Amino acid sequence: MAKYLLYFNQQWVGDHTEEWFQGRVEPSMAVVNEMKAAGVYVFAGGLEENAPVYSVDPTGDGMLVTDGPFVETKEFLGGFAVVDVPDDETAKLWAAKVAEGCGWPHEVRRFGPEPEA
Repeated sequence: MAKYLLYFNQQWVGDHTEEWFQGRVEPSMAVVNEMKAAGVYVFAGGLEENAPVYSVDPTGDGMLVTDGPFVETKEFLGGFAVVDVPDDETAKLWAAKVAEGCGWPHEVRRFGPEPEA
C-alpha cells in the first residue's frame, strides 16, 4: 500500500454562488464516507481561505517566522485528502470521485517511503 495526496489549488475552484457550494457538501462528504468504508481514508480537509498564513525559514542566521506566504505566487493550496491504496490506478479512481464530489479539478501525487523511526 502507498499513500497518495489528492489535492487542489484554491484558484481551480472557480467562482460560484454560496448555494452552489452548499450543493457540493453532500456529494463530497459521501465520497469521504465511501473512502472511510473502503478503508483507504487517512485524512481530508479544506484549508481556511482567510485564516492566517505563516512562513518558517531556517536558511538564514536564525529561524525566521513571518506572517504570509514565503513564496510570491498566485496559486495556493485549497484542500487535500490522503488515501492509502495499492497503486496509481486506485489513487486515480479515488481522485476522480473526490473531484466529482467537490466539483473542481484535483491532482494526484504519491508520497515517498515513510522514514523509519
